Amino acid sequence: MSHTSKVAVVTGAGSGIGRAVAVALFDAGFDIVLAGRRQVVLDETLDACTTRPGRKLAIATDVADEGAVARLFQATREKFGRIDVLFNNAGLAAPAVTIDELSVAQWRTVVDVNLTGAFLCAREAFRMMKTQQPQGGRIINNGSISAVVPRPFSAPYTATKHAITGLTKSLSLDGRPFDIACSQIDIGNAATEMTEPMVRGVFQADGSVKPEPRMDVAHVAEAVVYMASLPLSANVPFMTVMATKMPFIGRG
Repeated sequence: MSHTSKVAVVTGAGSGIGRAVAVALFDAGFDIVLAGRRQVVLDETLDACTTRPGRKLAIATDVADEGAVARLFQATREKFGRIDVLFNNAGLAAPAVTIDELSVAQWRTVVDVNLTGAFLCAREAFRMMKTQQPQGGRIINNGSISAVVPRPFSAPYTATKHAITGLTKSLSLDGRPFDIACSQIDIGNAATEMTEPMVRGVFQADGSVKPEPRMDVAHVAEAVVYMASLPLSANVPFMTVMATKMPFIGRG
């Protein structure tokens, strides 16, 4: 199956990593479905996909809303007939405070988007991939460096990203009989609006505040396109792509 007949769904596609990956997948020949909370920024991502003729769709979606996610994938089925790749990217963080200062509402907001949202999207994608012909597809989860090691004051975010690793492994196992592959990309310090504070300085494990190096988000997009382009007989279960000199190995 050529890229020109493959369909990719990208969540959190209105900005940052999601936008960069959506544009790169479109440039690589994928038809794309963009999901995010704000239609206006999704439309801006669509406008950036201009390198070739191709089918594209943007649907405002709260990934924490079961009904909204079901409608997203139903619209995908109606327009494209199938799904070949899901990039489970939507996510957010809570304020950088110690856990005793976090409210239950703040905790639940992060869990609802980062973990439950990823589950809901993966569930709908799995259903389609399992029943479509040709059968199968690929789910790529955005794990983050925090899926491996935490930053200070990041309990909700870190907990959900550790859980994403468990989801990735479970989907990899459960998808085998149906040619559904699952991967995880752990990203460190891609240069987006979300990581702008790193230029000024962020909390370190020793209690200091220091600036951190970032990398071009295009490298993340290239990595996801590579993972998405593999035949279903091959998989990259886990990939880490990060700014070379950011604190990761030896963090703490």
